[in-house]
Amino acid sequence: MTSPMPAPAFAGVPGAVPRSPVGLGRAAAALLGLVIAADLFAVWADVVEMNVAGDLADGVTGSDVLDRADRADSLYRGAGVAQVTALLATMAVYLCWLWRVRVNAEVFNPGGQSKARGWTIGGWFVPVVNLWFPRRITLDIWDSSAAWADRPGHALVNSWWFVWIVSLFADRAAATMYRRADTAAALRDAARQMLFSDAFDIVAAVLAILVVLKITRMQHEKALAGPVPIPALG
Repeated sequence: MTSPMPAPAFAGVPGAVPRSPVGLGRAAAALLGLVIAADLFAVWADVVEMNVAGDLADGVTGSDVLDRADRADSLYRGAGVAQVTALLATMAVYLCWLWRVRVNAEVFNPGGQSKARGWTIGGWFVPVVNLWFPRRITLDIWDSSAAWADRPGHALVNSWWFVWIVSLFADRAAATMYRRADTAAALRDAARQMLFSDAFDIVAAVLAILVVLKITRMQHEKALAGPVPIPALG
């Protein structure tokens, strides 16, 4: 019987060690919570806008309605600024976290990454491929980060990506409706569509938090567990 082979570094990468994703993961999750707060503010603004536009569409007039309409427009613009600010801040930290866990995934399992490393960031910004590359990259990271003897299912990642895509298209549809709205009734419909979009964005952010925390936890635990043991041959 031959002697047991020594356990290599992670997945056979000489001297490679993963870097902790815990700090970035917590920061990304916290900022995703800020996105949820901004979306809740936007939902309130959508409801106010929808109610005022509905009154105007029903023929309700008077200075009170016009004052409410002005306040609704100001509220809607403020919600938009809050959403954009939260999104940009979250995007910066989230992409830093994603890059960290992607590099770690190569340490754990260099042969398990189906896309080049550059797509980890670029895949979000290139039209068309951004509809599926980030999901594929996340799944590769997910599988590579799991415990050596464990391969959790993809339901959480797939659910997050589905809801994110729905919210993305719903937002674009709502923006188009707002640009084209030339009556109070059309504005009410646009506000209703934006309410749908913001609600889905909240769900997507909640699922994104769960994905971030799960991958962060899996990588932390896998790093602590050390390299996969190699059984004796004989």
